[in-house]
Amino acid sequence: MNSAHSERSEQTACGGPLRGINVLDFSRVLAGPYATMILGDLGAEVIKVEQPGTGDDTRLWGPPFMASPTGDESTYFLSTNRNKRSVTIDLKDPDERAIIEKLVRWADVIVENFRPGVMERLNLGDAQLEALNPGLVRLSISGFGDDGPDSRRVGYDHILQAEGGLMSLTGTKAGPMLKVGVPIADLTAGLFGVIGIMGGLIERVASGRGQRVSTSLLAGQIGLHVFQGTRYLVAGEVPPPSGNQHPTVCPYGVFTASNGPIVIAVGNDAIWGRFAPLLNLDPRDRRFLTNADRIANVDELSSAMAPVLATKTVRVWLAEFDTAGVPAGEVKTIDDVYASAQVRQQNLVWSATHSSLGTIELPGSPLRYSRSEVALRRPPPTLGEHSEEVREEFRSAAETVRT
Repeated sequence: MNSAHSERSEQTACGGPLRGINVLDFSRVLAGPYATMILGDLGAEVIKVEQPGTGDDTRLWGPPFMASPTGDESTYFLSTNRNKRSVTIDLKDPDERAIIEKLVRWADVIVENFRPGVMERLNLGDAQLEALNPGLVRLSISGFGDDGPDSRRVGYDHILQAEGGLMSLTGTKAGPMLKVGVPIADLTAGLFGVIGIMGGLIERVASGRGQRVSTSLLAGQIGLHVFQGTRYLVAGEVPPPSGNQHPTVCPYGVFTASNGPIVIAVGNDAIWGRFAPLLNLDPRDRRFLTNADRIANVDELSSAMAPVLATKTVRVWLAEFDTAGVPAGEVKTIDDVYASAQVRQQNLVWSATHSSLGTIELPGSPLRYSRSEVALRRPPPTLGEHSEEVREEFRSAAETVRT
């Protein structure tokens, strides 16, 4: 995004598809804040409630931190908190009850990721929230789910990657098992949470009532198992780590060209017919004729491919595969990704003017609409940046109950 466009996006009223939807964000760390950031990107008004003095846990997660006149800013926090206003409120303080209740009445959506039982102890359980705002859609994200023997356990991402089975699928058979390089359990819970919120808002149009929707990091990991889950549940196979090769499609994975790794995806037999001659292989060779044959003889096929792939660079192979209609790609580092003309053309990097850091760039939204605007309207806030502004608004505004 060029700077003129980014400034215009921040200054103009948003025409996002969720314009007019108010979101009260009680969440912290990643799963909840990621969900509310998505809602904010789509035009919702998001007020993030943070603990006075400390704020969201991720404000202290680093390095890297970026120094500013008002203190260090965590790049981790910056990643999931754009398009929000920050207000500091001690949810346990009886003197804050009036502003809390006004915010609840204002909201269409509440997002929280406390452990089960905490909202009730704060007098913000389902019954209290429904009494305050019958139209409220509440998203609750937990580590292991609302009930069951593990429901009260604290669930951080790495724990759920392990206990949700994802780590057992990641890495090589020789070991070690590995976690995904981003907090995929948190991110998946946030994404499923957004789906749940959208469903709740649509249902509210017909019923006139809100409802509670819940998901968990554990549930999100189960949702990611897809064919590996049915591989066990239906076929009775416990999937081993598959490394950089697809466990059921061949050849499909990371291979080695003369100057580095290359990813090749021969996703069907038609592609195989175009791919094989490029590597001096007979596409009618009975050992490799079908995908099932290639899986059964994967070691032989890999041995036959290796010396030919080693004769040319990644760039040369990519050009030849593209001409032949064979899907392939290079393994890029993060700096190469953000320098990519394709990434920039797709508006996947947004420029923001942060109140203490100045101009910064952030990963943009992956969503685009033909008519509605998805935009960066607010940079990630400093702790309590909008406390006075929000409190003044709610002192002077008439209370409205969403029904």
